[in-house]
Amino acid sequence: MAKRELLLGDEALALGALHAGLSGVYAYPGTPSTEITEYIQQHPLAAQRNVHRTWSSNEKTAMEEALGMSFAGKRALVCMKHVGLNVAADAFVNSAMTGANGGLVVVAADDPSMHSSQNEQDSRFYGKFALVPTFEPADQQEAYDMAKAAFDLSERFRIPVLMRLTTRMAHSRAVVETGEARAENPLSHPEQPRQWVLMPGNSRVRYQTLLEDYARLEEESAASPFNAYTEGPDKRLGIVACGIAHNYLMENYPDGCPHPVLKIAQYPLPRTLVRRIAAECGTLLILEEGQPVVEEIVRGVLPNPVAIRGRLTGELPRTGELTPDSVRAALGMAPRRTHAASGIVVPRPPALCQGCGHRDMYTALTEVIREEYPAGKVFSDIGCYTLGWLAPLHAIDTCVDMGASITMAKGAADAGQHPSVAVIGDSTFTHSGMTGLLDAVNERADITVIISDNLTTGMTGGQDSAGTGRLEQICAGIGVDPAHIRTVVPLPKNREEMKAVIREEIAHRGVSVIIPRRECIQTAKRHNAAKK
Repeated sequence: MAKRELLLGDEALALGALHAGLSGVYAYPGTPSTEITEYIQQHPLAAQRNVHRTWSSNEKTAMEEALGMSFAGKRALVCMKHVGLNVAADAFVNSAMTGANGGLVVVAADDPSMHSSQNEQDSRFYGKFALVPTFEPADQQEAYDMAKAAFDLSERFRIPVLMRLTTRMAHSRAVVETGEARAENPLSHPEQPRQWVLMPGNSRVRYQTLLEDYARLEEESAASPFNAYTEGPDKRLGIVACGIAHNYLMENYPDGCPHPVLKIAQYPLPRTLVRRIAAECGTLLILEEGQPVVEEIVRGVLPNPVAIRGRLTGELPRTGELTPDSVRAALGMAPRRTHAASGIVVPRPPALCQGCGHRDMYTALTEVIREEYPAGKVFSDIGCYTLGWLAPLHAIDTCVDMGASITMAKGAADAGQHPSVAVIGDSTFTHSGMTGLLDAVNERADITVIISDNLTTGMTGGQDSAGTGRLEQICAGIGVDPAHIRTVVPLPKNREEMKAVIREEIAHRGVSVIIPRRECIQTAKRHNAAKK
């Protein structure tokens, strides 16, 4: 029996995957994708069926674990934010070559406007690059419906499917009509096991098949219920609206759009439909969230010159999220009247929590660096502790990507920088810091690595951290001298002790690891409340 539920886009996709017979979800937390896995972790159906739902060490391991579940015939979901797809790219691109056995859906949640990200990259490029079909829901109902459709398509074509969300879709709510849950797949193995061994001879054969299938996938897109061509009387303009941009368009035309509209929510881009709207209209306006992926493709597939407008031509902003108002401006419509704000709220920049162990670690570190090593440099990583760049701490000099702190500190030390200090969190260390530490050990780099351990993945809401309770053993196993693996408790009363340890390890010519360990105060509050 159908039910109606109020769901986030993330939750709608997650429930759709559960109802599609999901056997495992593999993910590393990253906004705006985190709620997908959390919803599955907490759902009674997942517990009833014993769906695998533990956080992976990073996005690459998640992708590979899901690929293994697919090999065994089960349906698997992989979830990450857009920059996580960079980490998973090796496995993701090659998974198109191996293909899928059980349905395999990879969710990349993009973050236009960089609400909590380093860049605005558009994951649709990865779908095109890897030659895999891509879904981009226009609303929460489609997010639910597409989950089943994506698993079905994956198994029909024996190929992974990419599902692209954006921040507004992921984190906005709508009523979703849901259906019944189907059973999980039985255990099975690939009919063509040869293609799962990517030796060149096998890969050449598989690549030819992949190219042939991609042409068939375009035919699927042209016939897809998620892609729709709607006639309009005013053919001076034709509108191609992708994903959530279709919602923004229709918000401006509540009584129906007067122009022909091609709604795109499934890729490869259906060129037959694009050519149809181009043949009927004098000008095309391309509305898409993110980068001008479709706008660039359209310019290459039309046989005759057609005026094409969009992000590349300035009708829409080149950066940031689309909004109903930016779409309205691109349509040449007058701005909507808005009520004047009654008052202006002063912007409040993010900051480390009062009482945070990262704050106490940085206070000790900056006092040592500024007072005793004014030429010292601190290479940071991505997590709550990145906020140490802001006032009043101003404690770090760089932050590039997950794991870069240790390797950048090593590279700077190779160039003669001293002291060269890396700051990384416990979850980020096990995500992608361990290999950099191995490089440093192998080359006896003169660096000091601070693994600020708050016993959780704090920045994304307190998920489990893969290395909890084992960081010292991991570092020793990698080859760091146990005499230079030091653990401290980051509290104000221990500041002088911490400063002494930092001084000693900077003075040590080689690899040192300092682990300031104290539980995140936010997760500590939740744990204490749960005990009452």
